Amino acid sequence: MARFTAALKQVTPWAAQNADGAIALVLAVVIGVLGIMPNEVVPTEVQTQLVNAATLVIMALVATALLRDRVRQAPLEKTVTSGALAELPARLARLDEIETLANSTRKALDALQLVRVLASKHEIAQSHAEARRDTPRWSFKGGTGTYLRAVTLPECVAAARRDKRHLTVRVEIIDPTDAEVCETYAHYRRSLSDSPDATGETWTTDRARKESYATILAAFWHRQRYGLLDIGVGLSSTMTTFRWDLSATRLIMTVEDPNMAMTALAGTFYYENCDTELRLSFEQARRVPLEAYKKVPLSDEPTIEEVQELFERIGVPLPKAYNGRDVVDIARKALRAVDPYGS
Repeated sequence: MARFTAALKQVTPWAAQNADGAIALVLAVVIGVLGIMPNEVVPTEVQTQLVNAATLVIMALVATALLRDRVRQAPLEKTVTSGALAELPARLARLDEIETLANSTRKALDALQLVRVLASKHEIAQSHAEARRDTPRWSFKGGTGTYLRAVTLPECVAAARRDKRHLTVRVEIIDPTDAEVCETYAHYRRSLSDSPDATGETWTTDRARKESYATILAAFWHRQRYGLLDIGVGLSSTMTTFRWDLSATRLIMTVEDPNMAMTALAGTFYYENCDTELRLSFEQARRVPLEAYKKVPLSDEPTIEEVQELFERIGVPLPKAYNGRDVVDIARKALRAVDPYGS
């Protein structure tokens, strides 16, 4: 009896909450039992009447349950429709704001970062491409400026000409007339690797001298062909193991390892101080008189006589031992320089 009472207590709350369903279930069971009883116990006519009546009652109970469920769900549907769905556009807009904030935060963190290490040729090439994009100025300080002649200067000039805008370039390289610094630079490059680099050549004193002459010739050649190019070349009697490339947006510092470099964005402490360093260093270098670019016109394919006369006029004479083949080699390096990184 106690078990029955406990079970009844458990079932009673459920039956009260689902009275219509419980009644329909009980009626269905009772009618089902009556339907299988013999005719002697319950006549057929009585069974039929009971089944019809019970069916109507069950249908009424089912309809009542459906209406009740709809009444219960109406506030929920209203909440979903007028609440979450109504707020969906605002929440999507908020997501856009969060994404914008995340991008701004990332840019701010990049700006606060002092320097970032580039650890592959691909990263270095990509950083150079980003630095060249739409920059109005470029400063270089390094050895002989081979990459500057092969990639940086031609592409910066082409972009400036396409946009019809001004371009300022400052270049500082070793002095080709200074045999000591040329030998020091060549010895340094050979000490790192005595194998030919991506250009197919090994480093000798003569090559270092010719590469520097070629950079000077390239500066004059581009200056004569683009009137909005303001280019200056400084010659240094000391070499550096670093190469600085500085645009309006970033600084890239490379070394002899083609897979290692450092970069810093404009506005950072490192960028601003390197910018100052390059300006002061350029001011102390021996200046090539680029303003004389009109005095010795250079052909699209400079002749031996044009090249020789140019270097005589600007006070950077070629070695007396140089013959026509050497002059042609300088002109080739100036206008058809091979990318030393092979990218």
